[in-house]
This record gives sequence, structure tokens and C-alpha cells, in this order.
Amino acid sequence: MTEAVFLENKFHDIAQMGIRAAIGVIFIIHGTGKFNPDFVGFLTGPLGLPAEMQIPIALAETIPGILLIIGILSRISSSLLSIIMLGAIFYVKGAASITGKAGVEFELILLASNIVIIVAGPGRISLAHIIKKLPRFLH
Repeated sequence: MTEAVFLENKFHDIAQMGIRAAIGVIFIIHGTGKFNPDFVGFLTGPLGLPAEMQIPIALAETIPGILLIIGILSRISSSLLSIIMLGAIFYVKGAASITGKAGVEFELILLASNIVIIVAGPGRISLAHIIKKLPRFLH
């Protein structure tokens, strides 16, 4: 029977930490930008969402981004960010095309990266690995 095994060495740990850090920084920057009052006009205008959604949307990107960087609740955070990316692809951009105007290539890369984190976990360079008592699904 064939079995896929992730080799446990330093390079895999560094790669897992790197993808978590990159995705975390991107979502922190995007999430904190949504605290700007101008974002309310985008929500209420083209999207047709109520202005009260500004803070939950901003927090839903910022907090998981922070959790990804420190490496705790990584799978749950990436799941939430994947849902946000699906919303960005299908609701905000309308999945019109992959490239060009209203292209979704950036969102697809973020979605794929989050799926990798969900599958592979946070790696050994993470707070979840240091705290041994956490159940695996909380890593």
C-alpha cells in the first residue's frame, strides 16, 4: 500500500512557518485596512451589505492572520480565511475571470495556501507544537 509521508526535517518546518507567516501578514494588512471608514462605502455601495459588517469582516481577517503567525489554531484560522476567500471569489469578484479586470488569481493563491495549512498543519515551529497538551485539531 502506498502512503504519503511528510518528512520531518528543518526545511519542511521552515517552509510551513514561511507559508503561515506570509499568509498571516497578508491578511493582517488586508484586515486592518478594512477598519478604514472608506471601506464602509464599498460595503454599502457595490456589495449591498450593511455598514455594521465592517468590524466583523475586518476582525475575521486580522485575528486569524495573527493566529497563523504565532502558530496556534492554525487549521481553524485557515478554514475561516478560506471561507472569506471563497466569498471574495464568488460574491465580491463574481468569479468573472482568473486574470485581468476582476481577476481572482490572488484570491485563488490565498485559498490554495490556506488549504495547504489546513492539510499540513502549523509545523514544528509554532506555539501549538510547543504547547503539547493542545489536541491536534486545535493546531
